[in-house]
Amino acid sequence: MKNSDFFKKANFQSLIEADGNDRIQDKLNVIDVFLSTEEHITLEEMLRLLREKGYDFDSGFVKHCLHRMVELGFAQREQFEGQPIRYEHRHLGRHHDHMVCTKCGKIVEFANEQIERLQVEVAAGYGFHMLQHRMEIYGLCSDCVSKRSPLMPLTMAKPGEKVVVREMTGCRHKQSRLASMGLRPGDHVEVINNTGGGRVILGLENTRLAIGRGMANKIMVSLMENTAEA
Repeated sequence: MKNSDFFKKANFQSLIEADGNDRIQDKLNVIDVFLSTEEHITLEEMLRLLREKGYDFDSGFVKHCLHRMVELGFAQREQFEGQPIRYEHRHLGRHHDHMVCTKCGKIVEFANEQIERLQVEVAAGYGFHMLQHRMEIYGLCSDCVSKRSPLMPLTMAKPGEKVVVREMTGCRHKQSRLASMGLRPGDHVEVINNTGGGRVILGLENTRLAIGRGMANKIMVSLMENTAEA
């Protein structure tokens, strides 16, 4: 155990002993395992780590311990879009933000002094004294980007991505229907909503289009980041 983790555990012990709670040692075992990982873990992942260490605590008890760690400032509770609740270490005096891959769920921590200063300046410009903030950037990690085909059906594009329409592989009737909606090869569009069920919502210039999934599967696109048109 790192010296900093040893002091955190001792600090946690003194606080929960002051509460007069029972099962002190069990709670210390939980925080010990929590401090052993730097990952953003779910309750289920925490239970698995505890079992690997030989502990067989019920989920209610472990959830209570995690909540108490959050209340006492040893952990942070995070819920990223499309993901279950996660817990991570709270390092006093240190702030970081997150990038979240919408494909594989990978979470990357980052800190940028320029962004921190700019946020303070922006808040002050609106008459705010900033006390706390959080930034989450959603996109695709490098691994997921590298696995993607240069051409893909529109249904594979993620919300927020900007794509170029390359070809339409449906019958002539469907191509004519898309053309009547104003969508043609070469158009630059933004994916507004693509939930995996129902229609794909696109932004084309100042117009929003709703494309059925069957038709969207016939529209082949490429990411603008991979083209000279970006």
